[in-house]
Formats: sequence, structure tokens, C-alpha cells
Amino acid sequence: MLLGCLPGLAAVASLGLCANGVEDAVTAAPAPRAIARPAVAHQASRPPVVPRAAWLDARARREQPPPRYDDKVVAVFVHHTDSPNGYACADAPRIIRDLYTGQTGARDWDDIGYNFLVDRCGTIYEGRAGGVDRPVTGAHTQGFNHRTTGVAALGTFTHGVPVPQPLVDAIAALTAWKLGLSDIDPRTTVRLVSSNSHSRYASGTAATLPVLAGHRDGFMTSCPGAALTARLPEIRATAARLQGRTAAQALTGTP
Repeated sequence: MLLGCLPGLAAVASLGLCANGVEDAVTAAPAPRAIARPAVAHQASRPPVVPRAAWLDARARREQPPPRYDDKVVAVFVHHTDSPNGYACADAPRIIRDLYTGQTGARDWDDIGYNFLVDRCGTIYEGRAGGVDRPVTGAHTQGFNHRTTGVAALGTFTHGVPVPQPLVDAIAALTAWKLGLSDIDPRTTVRLVSSNSHSRYASGTAATLPVLAGHRDGFMTSCPGAALTARLPEIRATAARLQGRTAAQALTGTP
């Protein structure tokens, strides 16, 4: 199964086949009050993130409820958009906007499902609304949207397809920063409770998953593709290094 993410109106017909791994947005709730966070030992620098305004204008924007938040982010799920790879990076905003249009139109979601999207040049885009530095509840991985961030790589990265190094590096930098806010080592595992039996785990089941996981770790799919999946160990190691961790530190733990 492919990830439900073909961009553009041309992909609407395919969404029924490949969107099953993406869970509809949960009911909106008021944003919690901002609280002071204690200093953490391994917090990485925030990478540049292009705001939603760069790809979503007033003509394309749909009305939506307020964002919903979790207490923190303890895991990252990596996806690919299953779209053509030969795009010009200047076209990435249009591709993301078309993806948004497909998900909020044909599928009637309240917003794009991913928290972030990354193009082949390594540019990181804000996806779902709510604030890039906040633990926004996404709609990206069936059963495991709570306390996680969804990062989608623009393109198709099946077996044998080259994965651009700037894209890999950008996902690592984003992972290091988001997990660093909770002082979580990207090389460890985490226990997450499934909220939906359409995932790999029945609703209510506690699953032990990689802190930096591929979509297929939580749902029955080939996403993010064999080529990008093969790069996840490198991304974990780079993210840990960016957090200032060393190879000698313990690689076990369940946040």
C-alpha cells in the first residue's frame, strides 16, 4: 500500500487507495496555556522552517477548527508523498498546496495531515497549523498521531531510487530539534498506545516503536519507501549527533 499523499487534484482518485494509513484529524480543543519548559540536556538548534503562508493563500485556505495539542512530542514518523521526484524545488509550495487541496477537498479533512514537509533540496515547510514549536496533534499515521510529529518527504523513494542528501540532512535536523525539546534520543524506542485498530496494532495496544520510525512501522504500508527507509539509521545517528549525544551513551529507553 502506498501513502495517501499524491499531490494535486489529479491524485484525488488515488486517495481512496493510499490514504488509509492517515487518520482523520481529531476533534479540536482549545490550545493550552504556554508553560515554561525546563532546560534539557540535548536540545538541538531549530532549523529554518518555511511558514504555511508560503504555500497556502487565502484562495486555497479552507475554514478549520482550532488545532489540537498533546503534552509533548516523543516520536517522529517519516513518510513520502508518493509523487514525482523530478520537480523543481521552486515548485514545492505548489505541490504542498495541491496536496492540501486534495486532503481537505476530496477527503474532507480539516487540514493537511503532516506536521512538516521536506523537499529534495532540503527545505523544510510547515504543514499542519498550530505552531512548529508546539506538539500539534497531526493526522499522518493511523493509530499513532498523538505525541508524534509527521514528516513527509516530497517524492517517491522506493527501492533503487536515490534519496537526495539535502533531504536526509534536513529530516535529521528537524528530528533532532523536535525530539530535543523533550530531551529524547532519536536512537531509542518509545511505547505508544494505538488509538485505532486500522493500524498495525489493535486500539488500546501498547506498541514499542523506534523513536524515529517509518510510516510502515505503525501502519500496513510500504511508506516511506525502501530507499528512504534504508536511510533512517543514518538519520537517527545524525540527529543524535546534532543533539550533542555520543555513541557511548545508552541507546535504550522508553520515553
